[in-house]
Amino acid sequence: MKKLYFLILIWIFFPFYVFANETFLSLKKNKVNVRYGPGFEYPIKYIYKKINLPIKQIDKKENFRRIIDLKNNSGWIHVSQLKKVNSIIPKTDKVLFSKPTNFSKPLAKIKKGRVLLVQKCNNNWCKIKTGSFKGWIKIENSWGLN
Repeated sequence: MKKLYFLILIWIFFPFYVFANETFLSLKKNKVNVRYGPGFEYPIKYIYKKINLPIKQIDKKENFRRIIDLKNNSGWIHVSQLKKVNSIIPKTDKVLFSKPTNFSKPLAKIKKGRVLLVQKCNNNWCKIKTGSFKGWIKIENSWGLN
């Protein structure tokens, strides 16, 4: 019986522990090194060249964060190169609307994979900015929001 209680407690609390470190962040600079391990002594695995690119933090060790991106690339980035998430990437083409409703005026077609800066969100809609366009999109099928 004690084993059963122990297993129930593990089952209840373990998922929270596993996902406690997962959060979305975005790149602070135009050039960010991704390393094989959590330190400057580790070699560079690849380099991101896109400011505001949203990434998911999946682990942390001291001043480094283990990340994964939309394409499942992973590695370690120094915390100084990251900021709280303020962007998303749509996984499908989207329509940009003037207001957060499908019945408002469509402003532009947003192609999948484009980095969109998020200004605010409510319910299933986010007000975004991209290039010279500002408006609202439905956030379903988007990468980058907690």
